[in-house]
Amino acid sequence: MSNNGMQHIRYVYLLGVGGIGMSALARYFLADGKLVSGYDRAETPLTLELQKEGIKIHFEDNINLISSEIKESQNKKNTLVILTPAIPENHSELNFFKDHNYQIVKRSKVLGMLTAGHYTLAVAGTHGKTTTSSILAHILNTAGMNCTAFLGGISVNIGSNLLLGNPAVENHKVVVEADEFDRSFLALFPDLAIITSMDADHLDIYGDHDEMKSTYQAFANQVKHDGILLYKNGLQLNPIDATTMTYSILEDGSDYRGKNISVIEGHYNFDLVTPGYILEGLTLGLPGRHNVENAVAASALAIECGVDLSSLQSALASYSGVHRRFEFHIRKDNLVYLDDYAHHPEELRAAIQSVRELYPDKKITGVFQPHLFSRTRDFFDDFAESLSMLDCLYLLDIYPARELPIQGITSQIILDRVFINDKQLISKEDLLKVLSSKKPEVLITLGAGDIDQLVKPITQVLSI
Repeated sequence: MSNNGMQHIRYVYLLGVGGIGMSALARYFLADGKLVSGYDRAETPLTLELQKEGIKIHFEDNINLISSEIKESQNKKNTLVILTPAIPENHSELNFFKDHNYQIVKRSKVLGMLTAGHYTLAVAGTHGKTTTSSILAHILNTAGMNCTAFLGGISVNIGSNLLLGNPAVENHKVVVEADEFDRSFLALFPDLAIITSMDADHLDIYGDHDEMKSTYQAFANQVKHDGILLYKNGLQLNPIDATTMTYSILEDGSDYRGKNISVIEGHYNFDLVTPGYILEGLTLGLPGRHNVENAVAASALAIECGVDLSSLQSALASYSGVHRRFEFHIRKDNLVYLDDYAHHPEELRAAIQSVRELYPDKKITGVFQPHLFSRTRDFFDDFAESLSMLDCLYLLDIYPARELPIQGITSQIILDRVFINDKQLISKEDLLKVLSSKKPEVLITLGAGDIDQLVKPITQVLSI
């Protein structure tokens, strides 16, 4: 894909290189022979992996830490600076690049540049897009198709958020997660697309749900006129030039549908109804009823791409999931611990329902870390309703991410509305002590902040 106006680029510098979308771009450009470096505000397991792969990263906003080759280059056109929306306007490195007329491009635009001229499959949705896109990439890869994929999570099957195909070879396809945050997905013009959901989210960006839905409509309008848009049955979308199809695990009138869903020894089995036939007895390697629906969507697009049924069946059975998406860390008869990225009320509901279905006779304990003050403000009643599906709740403080505190918005406003009795606010330190002494039957940690840093300590204290 380096032929899309980037042949002259020698240096790639990423502001926010440790982000999941940014790191996939960093890995891509490294594989393409560029000299890749960048800044992030904190060291994480992902930044450590990037450094091992040969990407130079520093964790202080300091112009002096930018490599001299970039700072002293007389040809600014040979450097591409990629920016994530999480970087503030007063960031000194960002302003250095602005003041010295470097080429600064948002991550979303770079993704649009890389996919231009290639057969593109884009997966959008307020939830489900990471799992769906990774299943889709795994199916195409298993079927032997020439596929590059930029994923919003670390695929367990490939150990990365980047799958590299060969863009120079015919029939090359690109799978990309289409992110609605900051309207990023409007930089994409896909041949095939999926929309999994359009629930209200990112209202700090959109203002209200109607504006967000109209932006999804704009994304749908960008599907190529000879392409296909597949969307979850029930979503309200206006007609577009491309062919439209629907999918579901509930609605009988859907073009693609999962039915006869059952749980056998912790795995979900289902039949896939297509417009032309029924494929019976599929097994999904990843638990969760909501993930069956994600698999139906991914399978539909794979079939439309010409994947043979044997490869589809094999791929679904061998799919191992995405890190932090319904990921098991302990799976014993008397003790289960899993972790999930859920940070929206509907995602919480889906994750907890799936745990209930797997373990109907066990006490379910959840640990939730709210993500963003604005999201907590907008959905505290919905969060409380979803979390009340648990038997026991430990609630952490809000993870602020890019935001400053909002007066009166704390985790307490969620806790006050959760109607189960066994609930409490807790610090991370106290949580480990409580879990060590209580040893829950089934535990699920939930959230998109830094709660992932607790996964290893929790696994250790539960294993003692």
